[in-house]
Parts: sequence; C-alpha cells; structure tokens
Amino acid sequence: MKKDVIKITGAKENNLKNINLTIPKNELIVMTGLSGSGKSTLAFDTLYAEGQRRYMESLSSYARQFLDRVGKPDVDKIDGLTPAIAIDQKTTSKNPRSTVGTITEIYDYFRLLFARVGVQHCHKCGKEISQMSASDIIGEVAKLPEGAKLVLLAPLVREKKGSYSDLLESLVHKGYVRAQIDGVMVRLDEEIELSKTKKHTIKVVIDRVVVKPENKERIASAVEKALKQSYGELEVEILNAKELDLKNDHIHYSEHNACFDCKISFDPLEPLSFSFNSPKGACSECDGLGLRYALDHDKIIDSDLSIEKGAIKIVYGFNKGYYFTFLKGFCEANDIDITIAYSELPTHQQKAILHGSIDEVEFLWKKHTVKRIFPGIIRIAYDMFKDEKDLADYMSEKVCNVCGSHRLKQESLAVRVGDMGIANLLDMPISKTYEWFENKEHFNHFDKQQEMISIPILNEIRERLFFLHDVGLGYITLGRDARTISGGEAQRIRIASQIGSGLTGVMYVLDEPSIGLHERDTLKLIRTLRSLQEKGNTVIVVEHDKETIENADFIVDIGEGAGKFGGNVVFSGTLDKLKNAKTTTADYLFGRKKIEYFYRRKQDKWIEIKNVTLNNINNLSAKIPLNNFVCITGVSGSGKSSLMLQTLLPTARELLNHARKVNKVAGVEIKGLENVDKVIYLDQSPIGRTPRSNPATYTGVMDEIRNMFASTKESQIRGYTSSRFSFNVKGGRCEKCQGEGENKIEMHFLPDIMVKCDACEGKRYNQQTLEVLYKGKTISDVLNMSVEEAYDFFKAIPKIHQKMQTLVDVGLGYITLGQNAVTLSGGEAQRIKLSKELSRKDTGKTLYILDEPTTGLHFADVDRLTKVLHHFVELGNSVLIIEHNLDMIKNADYIIDMGPEGGSGGGLIIAEGSPEELAENYEKTLSYTGKYIKKELSLHKK
Repeated sequence: MKKDVIKITGAKENNLKNINLTIPKNELIVMTGLSGSGKSTLAFDTLYAEGQRRYMESLSSYARQFLDRVGKPDVDKIDGLTPAIAIDQKTTSKNPRSTVGTITEIYDYFRLLFARVGVQHCHKCGKEISQMSASDIIGEVAKLPEGAKLVLLAPLVREKKGSYSDLLESLVHKGYVRAQIDGVMVRLDEEIELSKTKKHTIKVVIDRVVVKPENKERIASAVEKALKQSYGELEVEILNAKELDLKNDHIHYSEHNACFDCKISFDPLEPLSFSFNSPKGACSECDGLGLRYALDHDKIIDSDLSIEKGAIKIVYGFNKGYYFTFLKGFCEANDIDITIAYSELPTHQQKAILHGSIDEVEFLWKKHTVKRIFPGIIRIAYDMFKDEKDLADYMSEKVCNVCGSHRLKQESLAVRVGDMGIANLLDMPISKTYEWFENKEHFNHFDKQQEMISIPILNEIRERLFFLHDVGLGYITLGRDARTISGGEAQRIRIASQIGSGLTGVMYVLDEPSIGLHERDTLKLIRTLRSLQEKGNTVIVVEHDKETIENADFIVDIGEGAGKFGGNVVFSGTLDKLKNAKTTTADYLFGRKKIEYFYRRKQDKWIEIKNVTLNNINNLSAKIPLNNFVCITGVSGSGKSSLMLQTLLPTARELLNHARKVNKVAGVEIKGLENVDKVIYLDQSPIGRTPRSNPATYTGVMDEIRNMFASTKESQIRGYTSSRFSFNVKGGRCEKCQGEGENKIEMHFLPDIMVKCDACEGKRYNQQTLEVLYKGKTISDVLNMSVEEAYDFFKAIPKIHQKMQTLVDVGLGYITLGQNAVTLSGGEAQRIKLSKELSRKDTGKTLYILDEPTTGLHFADVDRLTKVLHHFVELGNSVLIIEHNLDMIKNADYIIDMGPEGGSGGGLIIAEGSPEELAENYEKTLSYTGKYIKKELSLHKK
C-alpha cells in the first residue's frame, strides 16, 4: 500500500454498508451527501474515533481511566492513519467566566504583557504612580490625626496554602506577641494549627501605638521594623477611625509603588493582577463576572396598571393574599393612590413602594389587626421567593457598576501599555486590536529591558490575532462572553488556534466550518483550511457548501439516500470527475437540478420595530412584511440575531405566547403584532437529551400508536390499557433494562460498553406485551420502522398517517420512529420540530422564526425545506429566517440585509426588497448579499 493514502476497509459503523475507500493524504478532502447519509459517521465516528483510540491505547491503563474513553469503531481495518484532531461545533464554553480572549489564550499573553511592561496609574486621579521610600511612609503615618489608635502590621503571607508552623515559631523567637491570621487576632504563644490545604493570610503585629508627639520615634522604629520584616510592606489599622471621622480604617503602604496625591499604595504587578478568576485581579463587586444579577423592575411591576388592578405583579397573585393586603395598607397610610397607573405616581411614592419606610403600618388580615414595618417590594420579593430558581424569573443581568463589565479591579484597569488599558484592547474588534499591535509606534517608548521582555509576547499576540482575523472573526471582540459564541464561530476559533500551533502530519476532521459565514467570507475560510493543509496535514471537511466542494482536492459523496437508504460511497474523486457522476450532489452542483420557488408575494401588512439599541445596533428601526417568506441577511456579526432573536422574539413571546421569563430590550417599540396570534421559534437544539426521547414521543405519534395497540382484541381480552405499551413506566416494559433496550457495563479504564439487554433482546418490552400484534407487528417492530415504512403501514389510521406524511415532507423518511434523540443532528431535530408544526391545525396567523435552518442540510434537503417554508406562507403564516444560504435567500419574497460589515462596522439595514432589487442595486447599497444574489440569479437564468 502507498504511504500517501489512508485506506479504509469494511467500515460498518451506524448505517455504513461495509465501505471500502481510499483517500489521499495531505490534501483538502470534502465529504458530502444528504443529511443522514453517513458522512459524519465516516469522518468522525470512524476515521477520527479510530485515530483517537490508537492514541489512547499508547497510554498506560492508569492514564486512560482519567480520559474520555473511546470505543473501537465498527471497521475491519484502516491503514495509513495519522494522529487525528476533531474540530466540531460543540466547543462553546457555557462558563460565564470564559471569554473569546481566554479560550484563544490571547488573554494569557495580555496578562503577561501588562504585568511585565505595563505602567501603573492611579485609578482615582489617573497620574502615573511612583515608589515610596521608608522615610516617606514614616512621614505619612505621622500625619495621621493625633489620638489615632494604630495597629502596625507586617504582611508575611497573602492567600497561600500551608501550615506555616516554622514561620509562626520563628516569630515567637523574634519576640513578637500577636499576629493577625485570616483576619483574626491571635496570641503567638498559644497553640496554632493551620490547615495546609487552605489558603491563609498572615500579618504579624509589630506594635500597637497611639499617634501623639512623644510616640514619634516609636512609630518610626515600628515602621522600619515592619518594612524590613515584610520586604517593604506595611499595613496600618486605625481602631478608632469612625470616632476620628476617617474614611479608611485600613491603609496599605509599600516601598514599591504608591500615589502620593491620593495616599494609595499599589501591589507589585503580576499576571494574576489581570486575572478575573483570581482574588488578586477580580473586581470584588461582581467577583470577576462583569455582571450582577438584580431584580428587574419591569418584571415585577406593570407600570400601565394601578396597584389595585395588579401593577405589582408579584404580590397581586390569584388570591390577593397577605402581601397585597400589606401593600394596600402601606399605600393607605401614606396617601398613595392605588386607583391610578403606577407610572402616574410621583417618583418619591414609587421609591417608597420599592424600598419601604421606617414607620409601622397597621392593616387588617384575617379579622386581626397587624402592625408591621413595610420593607418595600424588593425586600418582599426576596422573602417570597426563597428558592433562587423562582426568583431568577424576576431578575436580569446588569452590568457591574464598579468595573463596567470589564471584570477586573480598578487598579488593574488603570495599568497602561502605550496609551491603552487592557479593557480598551478587549473592547475593540479583533481587526482593530490587530491593527493596534501591528503599529510599532505604540511600543517605541520601551527601554532595552522592556523591549527584550515584550518581543516574544508581542509576536505571539500578533500571530494569534492575525489567524483569528483571517478566518473571518475580525468583527468579534476578545472580551466577548464565550456563551454568546455560535457553533460556527467556536469552530473557526479552534481552526485559528490549530494553524497557530504549527503541527504537521496530522489529520484534521472538521464539521461544516462554513456555518454562520456569509458567502463573502467563505473564500477566506477556504484559504485558512488550505494553509492547514499546506503545512503537511490531511484536512477532512464534512460540508455542503458549494464553494468549499468546488475548492476541494478530493470529494467523497455518501448516499445515495439517507439513513438505511444511505451508507454507500456513490462517488470519490476530483471535481472534474464529479461533473459526469450521476449523483444528487452532482445534479445540484452543476445545475442539472435547481432550487426554484419564486413566489414574490406582495407586502401589505408589516411588523414595525422602532428604537433598537443593542450590541452594535444604535437607534435602529425596521419593517418586516407579514404573510411573506422573509430572509434576514448580512455578514457575520452585522446584527441579525440582535434584531430578530434578542429584540423581536422575546417581545413577541411575551405578548403572544404569554411567556413569563423574557429579556426585552428597553425602549423598543413594536407595532403590528396584533396581526399575528402566536410566535414559534424553531432552532436546532435537541428534541431530547436522553435515550428515552425519540421522534415518536416528540411528535406525539407514540400516544396514537399505544392507543392503537390497546384497542386490539388481544389487549382488550387481557385488559391492557395504553400505558401497557409505554417503555417509560412499569407494567409493559422490560424491567431488566427499564425499557431502554440496552444495559451499560462499566469497564474501568476501558470504554463503557452498551450491550443489548439479554432479557428483551433490545426490544424494550416484556414478553407478554410483545404477544400483542397489529397486522402481524409488535410495538417494538413499529418503533424500529423507518418513517417511510410507517407511512405505508399506517395508511388506514389517519392520525398516524398524517404525522408520518409531515415527517416525509421535511425529508426525514429515513429516520426510525424509535431512534435515540441524542443521535439526531441539529438539522434533523429542527426538521422534526417543523413536522410537528405542520401536523397542527393551522390558524394562518403564526409567525415562524428560524435561525439558519439550512445548517447541516444538503442541496436536496434545502430544496425540500424551502418548499415546506413556502407552504407555511401559503397557509397565511409569516416566515422569518436568518440565513446565509443563497439557495434559500434567492427564493425569499423579501430580504432585509444588514451590514455593511460586522461588529462596530455593522448594525445598519443597508438594503431591503426582493432578491432582484438587491441584485440590481448592490453597488449603490454596498450590499455583499446583493452582489452574490446577482451572480446566483444569473446562473438561474442560464
């Protein structure tokens, strides 16, 4: 066998049908095919899994027990396999402490740069700080008011683990009597035991003295002693600070750094000074999160209502109980009118309702007179909702008023490199940050030592910023919360990191890296993938994007259908050879089949959104036509999600669906929702997170199937009800596997094994239940049917047949009714949700909102989906989708294009109208979408 190929023999994982395939090494390879055809199974579950397994097996059994265990894929042999790295879309951190800067590790270099060459400035006056000598410190302490009772402390240990028995013993030998340990004053001659696993702070008491002229020499001597003992540090506690009307009862002095004007000393800089995960750097107000959770007044008060009619929502309730009576008693005692709208009450009365008063209120409760101080609605809310989960419904995230969302202490934020603080660099789009670091004038003031220190740090920062910019992420900021990063953005971040790592001889496996990318940026991404490949790596991409397929060195088409109808290699070779292949992919790629649904409906009714200011959007207004198929387009980061998902969707949910927990954007006005009776958001989140969830249970067809089996003669003779045919409750299910069909066997340092239950043989039900047949099939047989098989099997039962019809219509005829929900892709989950909506009785006044529904879909699947979405509109509904796929966009009735760029360069509506109008005017409007639609429509005419 040649050394420059990877040869797969007998791949049978999931639906793969004993595949034999040879692919070239060190080239860009695209695996494509219909959704569910088996391409991800081949790329991830076979090639990557085997690469990972071989690496794991090279480790000791001891090391393997601490790693995620990978089972052997069902493949006879793979020759020529190289070490594998998977870059998928499931990498976004859900930790509120993660930012783009931390997950790319650029922030670590920022911390090092600012700690080593940063210049400290006073966070109060802004002046550059300078060092204090011992005589300066003595002078400052002597200036304290006469009569001040001082405790002079020398800090020896600050937040470090250890028992410190030797240190404490040495202090006793030196003649010291007292020390402050973890904030508690102790005598050193007593027995002191400290836990070595906990962090401790130890300060020795040098002297306790009162400021007066005769103690001047004693104070000077004690200060010098403290500075010597603690290597230049002194802490002074003023015991009677309140009596002397002093603001600070604790002052820290240092020989190292201090602001003489503000009388503040500063700790020496270190990387932890800029870590928001460490007490040394984190803002103490928000604990380094940048956000605080506070009661949202809009969620507990409806300002348009009077108190009598329920303005204070949390106390109005269904029975108008104790707190409501208490509130009315308070209002009566303070002459607050409870019959007018809350918004019309004077400001001081509103504040009194929120924060209470110090006077007792007398009111009648259950025939008894009660006297109590009214604590205010905010305090009552905390008393009512002892459970944090309940209270969370009435709270909102608010920017920390101390650090301004920057997470760090004021002292750390005041440090400068050149003219920039660390927060300034984190707030800039990556493209601007890269430009700033590329401008070497910002570092001309460095002396020789600073220059030597900074060169390797700056090189790392520049390189990493360049790669992030190069994969189309120049619009995001390094300070952005990682929870807000999409799957596609997270994947591109990882690609940039891998390029920076400089590895060669590696097999990279990527899952649709073009997700979330505008057509303009796809070529940038392809260049990045090329640079990975040109370093001597094999890059395997599971992809449906036309540009990516056309730029591949080698193409593998899996199909021809999906599910059990797929799992074959229908083509492998170059793009030139694919042109003559008779595959579905080739037909759509070369124009033999086209996605064409040009309805172009009129725009009569509109939803108007006014005064949107959110993220990069500033005071924007937009109009969205109803009873149309509308696409919101624009480059990544242009503001599409901010406008639709963070502004329109929560407001519509509250007004139309009566959602309790919403995060509306303040000041936004939305008109036209009275023309809609409900809003449905269809995303790609899983339909279930356990093996018990499946398409049959999610769509509700399982209830009909159970009822059907319960209505058979055999069931009636035996007295079986529909619950007998549920695998989630006792009675009909197999108790050995509790209805799962499999049992998990833990294998210690080997991967856990899921084995078919030997009692029911994987059928989920006990023998008695399986004796009930419908048309010769057990309920287990029905769950193992594909949707298409069930469609034919249940033709005589309209309720089941209709639900099967909708699943077939959205292109899911290949999945099985009982398929584990965890194994469904995001695209499949979204289409199951679509089918569920199709099967409902339609009112014709629904607003459907979808976020990139073409993710994970082949051309043929996009064709089907476009037809389904137009069907929704034909019924009188409105469909609003955020999309980058040109096949979907060109079929829209109306397009709203945002931009012109991402991040700070976006947030505007630059073009709107039909696809033809955008194509015609793209040069005037600077619409990238219009430019690419023009090209697409010209291909259509051909």
